[in-house]
Amino acid sequence: MILYFLVLWLVLGAFLAWWVGRSRPDLARWISLFFLAVQTAVLVGVWIGYSGIRTPAPEGRWWLEISRPWIPQLGAEFHFGLDGLSLLLCLLTSLLGMFSVGSSWKGIREQVGFFHFNILWVLAALTGIFLALDLLLFYFFWELILIPLYLLIGIWGHENRSYAALKFFIFTQAGGLFLLLATVGLYLVHGDGTGIFTFNYMQLIGTAMPASTAFALMLGFGLAFAVKLPVVPIHTWLPDAHAEAPTAGSVILAGLVLKAGAYGFLRFLIPLFPEAAKTAAPVAMALGVIGILYGALLAFAQTDLKRMIAYTSVSHMGFVLLGAFVGNTFALQGAVVIILSHGLSTGALFIMAGALQDRLHTRDLKKMGGLWSVMPRMGGFGLFFALASLGLPGLGNFVGELLVLLGTYSISPAAAVFATLGFITAMVYSLWMVQRVFAGAYAGTGKPPDLDPREFILFAAQALALIGLGFYPQPVLDTVLPALSDIRLESGVNQPQTTASNRSAAAGIDPERVGDSISAGWEERR
Repeated sequence: MILYFLVLWLVLGAFLAWWVGRSRPDLARWISLFFLAVQTAVLVGVWIGYSGIRTPAPEGRWWLEISRPWIPQLGAEFHFGLDGLSLLLCLLTSLLGMFSVGSSWKGIREQVGFFHFNILWVLAALTGIFLALDLLLFYFFWELILIPLYLLIGIWGHENRSYAALKFFIFTQAGGLFLLLATVGLYLVHGDGTGIFTFNYMQLIGTAMPASTAFALMLGFGLAFAVKLPVVPIHTWLPDAHAEAPTAGSVILAGLVLKAGAYGFLRFLIPLFPEAAKTAAPVAMALGVIGILYGALLAFAQTDLKRMIAYTSVSHMGFVLLGAFVGNTFALQGAVVIILSHGLSTGALFIMAGALQDRLHTRDLKKMGGLWSVMPRMGGFGLFFALASLGLPGLGNFVGELLVLLGTYSISPAAAVFATLGFITAMVYSLWMVQRVFAGAYAGTGKPPDLDPREFILFAAQALALIGLGFYPQPVLDTVLPALSDIRLESGVNQPQTTASNRSAAAGIDPERVGDSISAGWEERR
């Protein structure tokens, strides 16, 4: 019952925080933090117990799996499964949830209980997304994150919050509609071909259908995931939502909601439609490279600090899209490391932007400068997270982007060369941001306070996690490799199952030997 617990525990915490928060706002914060801390401890325990760290990892696809009837007339189930990929994303969800609560400790003063209700509710829905193995259940959780995020932006956001919340709602709702249509279409195609109408993910893999039908259904899934990622040119909701959302909302949007789109590509689109994904791979890779460069250039052009950080997310998610559709071991593992490290580094930058806005009452970079002299601790962490964002060696972002580039070069050297320019542009906008905010002479009035102990702990925890990912990423690579191997198996490559005994050896295997059908398709074109 651990898998049901991971979702229901957060739902329970959401209602309890709302109920208590009506009379005891401070207690609502502690309740939210407690529930997320327990969630994190459970996930760490599962990781230690099932990843082979202490005992041999279980054989087979899923570490944990459970299924109960939901709507038997339609073939829908409460079907959850946990493997290395979903565990890492669930763990990122609970960690960033704690950082979101911690970053809002003083900033949220109105409807505190309802605020934390929405925080925990969207985190529960994201956990459901990362665990669901029934496509109708996946769609249910996919849509469930929409309302609490809309409320977070619309109630606790900044001056243009109504416009940003409405734009976010329209884009994500439109993407959700495409997801629903494609899910129902796949359900009907499988039922007509086999006589079994089901939303079971494992049964729907390998569904026989004409190539044109598979491509159309893949586009439905792809549009929904591309909106969330987001992919250029359907990314325009992201800067507005980030700029107007409260700090916790920005952390969740950048650190987790975008990752739901990436997870959709890795878990559902490529395994369900391997041949269609192979056909679309050149276009998807091109869009990934465009996103890397376009997002970086627009980040450099911003004067609003939060909008600038938002565009850096567009650039970093371009690496994830590129890695997913390159599809060999290096690229897929790199995409996962980027997912984790980007959530930590960009989440920290948004927390810092919120802290600066609380102190200076502005996000305008033209009105900042010289803050290092009055806030040296914040300046030090600001430089650290800017260096993490540009991919400094020794930090997690560098490991992920390097792996994606290595995997891409073996498939398309031209795409790898253009994507490498993302390192240069990231260096420009990251150091430019540090210069505009912290360097120079301080021209403000008064002395804004430096980091308090709570903020220092938040930044230190994120910094240590990025250093750990940078210097010793092997546990993450080992944990996620079996899930990625299964993705390649489902994509049509005849590759043996990776077991606990050979997992570490497999983590370093040459990408030329383990490319899946997408990379094989590229080789055929070459």
